[in-house]
Amino acid sequence: MTTTTAAPVLTATGVTMRFGGLTAVRAVDLTVREGQIVGLIGPNGAGKTTFFNCLTGLYTPTEGTVTYRDTVLPPKPHLVTQAGIARTFQNIRLFANMTVLENVLVGRHTRTKEGLLSALLRGPAFRHAEKASEERAMELLEFTGLAVKRDHLARNLPYGEQRRLEIARALASDPGLLLLDEPTAGMNPQETRDTERLVLAIRDQGTAVLVIEHDMRFIFNLCDHVAVLVQGEKLVEGTPETVQRDERVIAAYLGTPIEGAPIEGAPAEEETDR
Repeated sequence: MTTTTAAPVLTATGVTMRFGGLTAVRAVDLTVREGQIVGLIGPNGAGKTTFFNCLTGLYTPTEGTVTYRDTVLPPKPHLVTQAGIARTFQNIRLFANMTVLENVLVGRHTRTKEGLLSALLRGPAFRHAEKASEERAMELLEFTGLAVKRDHLARNLPYGEQRRLEIARALASDPGLLLLDEPTAGMNPQETRDTERLVLAIRDQGTAVLVIEHDMRFIFNLCDHVAVLVQGEKLVEGTPETVQRDERVIAAYLGTPIEGAPIEGAPAEEETDR
């Protein structure tokens, strides 16, 4: 578990997102530090995915700033990825007709420097870069337990493996921060435990993690720090123990706490954020 003295990886300050007359996110501050797993929870429609989209350049915040390692991020998804932030999506976005290996290789494109001319000529530099990318992709498939499926089409993988492939593809950009949007949605208990172990292993390899989830047991077992959004505003944040016993959180979202055990949340379901 990291401490508050660790250097910030991500700092969101006063992030506000309006759609016409609707304020989906209002003045949200959040910090993710080196070696930290931070959970972001809240009811459907609380603004969690909208906030994620502001962090990753899909939306340009109406107000506020987002910095990665003290550098303000440009509101362009590919530039955010180049800077060092990768994400997965609530709804799986794999290339269904590409192989498992090819999907991960797509994630390497921000870390390769070969241009169009080099690709057309396929000279020594291009072949070296291509080999290095494939080696890194295979390392990630080994890490996520998908190496034996390297030549399978992504569409033919079981649901849980598709989720892991999305994570492998995100890791292919060598991020310093990984954003996971409901990574256990639709999973059975064993798949959820496997995902928990994978996220911990990702953190142990040096990548900070920010995760949205509806499964409260998953969040409270996994995270060092938890923030709660309600109606687009940050209600409370702190350690899992602090958050799950906060009366405002219980009233807004969690229900009655279970004495001596993490709280079981509502089953995973489709996020209705804008």
